[in-house]
Amino acid sequence: MLKPKSMTRAVIVGHKEVMDETVDTLHDINIFHIEEYNEEDSTFKIGKPFENAGDVSKKLVQLRSISSFLGIKPKEVPKQDTNILWAELDEKLARLENELDEKTEEKNSYETRLKELDSLKKELEPFVSIPIDLKNYRGYESLSVFAGTVKGDISSEISGITNDYELEFDPNTLTIALFVRKDKEDLVAEMLADYEFREIRVPDVEGAPSEIIADIESERNTINEKITSLEKSISDIKERYSDFILASDEILSIESQKSEAPLRIATSEHTFVIDGWVPSDEYNKMTRTLESSTNGRVFVSKQEITEEEEEEVPVEYNNAGITKPFETIMNLYARPKYKEIDPTALIFITFPLFYGMILGDIGYALILLGLAFGVKKLVNSDAIKPLMNILIYCQVSTLIFGVLYGEFLGFPLASLHGAHGIEPGLIAGFETINLFQSPIGGEMITYPIHRTHLVMTLIVLTALIGVAHINMGYILGFINEKKKHGFNAAMLEKGSWIVVEIGIVLAILGYVGYLPIAVGAAIFVIGFIMLIKGEGIKGPIELPSLLSNSLSYTRLIAVGLSSIYIASTVNLIAFEMIWPQGGIAAVFAILVFIFGHALNTVLSIIAPGLHALRLQYVEFFTKFYEGGGKEYSPFGYIRKYTEE
Repeated sequence: MLKPKSMTRAVIVGHKEVMDETVDTLHDINIFHIEEYNEEDSTFKIGKPFENAGDVSKKLVQLRSISSFLGIKPKEVPKQDTNILWAELDEKLARLENELDEKTEEKNSYETRLKELDSLKKELEPFVSIPIDLKNYRGYESLSVFAGTVKGDISSEISGITNDYELEFDPNTLTIALFVRKDKEDLVAEMLADYEFREIRVPDVEGAPSEIIADIESERNTINEKITSLEKSISDIKERYSDFILASDEILSIESQKSEAPLRIATSEHTFVIDGWVPSDEYNKMTRTLESSTNGRVFVSKQEITEEEEEEVPVEYNNAGITKPFETIMNLYARPKYKEIDPTALIFITFPLFYGMILGDIGYALILLGLAFGVKKLVNSDAIKPLMNILIYCQVSTLIFGVLYGEFLGFPLASLHGAHGIEPGLIAGFETINLFQSPIGGEMITYPIHRTHLVMTLIVLTALIGVAHINMGYILGFINEKKKHGFNAAMLEKGSWIVVEIGIVLAILGYVGYLPIAVGAAIFVIGFIMLIKGEGIKGPIELPSLLSNSLSYTRLIAVGLSSIYIASTVNLIAFEMIWPQGGIAAVFAILVFIFGHALNTVLSIIAPGLHALRLQYVEFFTKFYEGGGKEYSPFGYIRKYTEE
């Protein structure tokens, strides 16, 4: 907690004869982060992949192509024995590919034929109303044939040119089929041009167009049935082979990682050197396992980490299981550096706290809790589960604040006696209890806490929460700076902000007569000088941001009030304006209630989440956090579908 795992740099040296065993062992224990070897200015060369790399890579590409085509998704399946899988892999993969090729080729040929039929049908449609066999449009020596569309009836115009013609005209589509003697072709063409004649290609088939189209429809139906049958067969193949594909992908991925590992390793003619990092508490396990698997033929040495190398140390979080989902929030910003404080555990507290303070409604908390548990159960994704866990934590906090605020979907649970009479609550007989008078604005503190009646008090309270949160950031920044540059630097860069704040507070107390004002002013000046020495001119420029940063936390009450007003407006429209009318209006009122609260539920995820996140990233992190650490990525694989 609060700092990443301690890492040890280790160099593994051995004879090439045991490189296979070494790579296998490192992969199996899955704790060693290999540093990529750079062969510049070195007598060592980057190693060559193991002999099976090409074969494994080819099978993996083949399998993933099939998996992508079939749309195989990760799912929970029984684990398969790797020895059996390897024994069956080649034969089963070939059989799968053959079955799939056969079905897909047949399906492709049918789909190609469908496209041909659609194209032919499209060409035939203009001729459907013209009762001429398509073979009669061609093959004449003394006749010219014009087939196409015109802008109107050309009967009178063609009669003016010749009486020796045959014309079919469809007034609906303005399609013509005109047969004239060859010697009149030019005159007719000239006349047709005046009628904006557009030639249509006559399909190269024989028979009446309507009969051919009927045959096409019949053939299309038959083909569609065959395609449906083939799709069912392909779906069956997916069902039969999905477990095999998932498991084979896993063992081939593992083998591919191993076979290509030498590309990250320094080698000479007879030896290899692997440089990398291992969590300090796993170092002895790694050395013991390597010694056992190679019969002591590799030498592992622990390396000192210099200050310059600290930037290269891969960072692994070191958080308890309950706080791990919040590492996702850290990764969205930046992973901490190796010597930096990891604030994941603090975010585990403050993020749900701020979220719950903003939303604070029992109804929305229960809805979103159900949603989070449902998604977590239905969606098998390593990326989704942490987010759902965070949502669950936030809704627990929302539920607690919902009880404190006494709110359910915007309805107050307790009745309240105010200056304008009694405001009824949702629970009959549940009366608001007056506790004590707030020193701010004379507001009465009550249980439940009615946010809309305690605005001034809550604004001041949230600003004070902001002051505390920001100063926690300065304290963490002080610790970070002390580790990096010593006490004096930490005091000037981060401690100076706290001294300035103390000076401001004492000066205010002096102003109201509790202390001599000079005490506060003197401390403020000391802090100001420290700030200039620590931060330079940037410090005084950023000094006013102390106030804006603190006021930024008033969004904890402001955004919450907006949610209450949206919910109250929905309730008002649904049950006070529409419901009393009865009949169909009552149904409409229910729909307004459901839709309105569904919309506010979506907003209840987005708005409190974004504002709670902003307070972490912008107001808190900027006081102490730098980030940018390299991710610890151990060489290995976590098996899901296979076991050895």
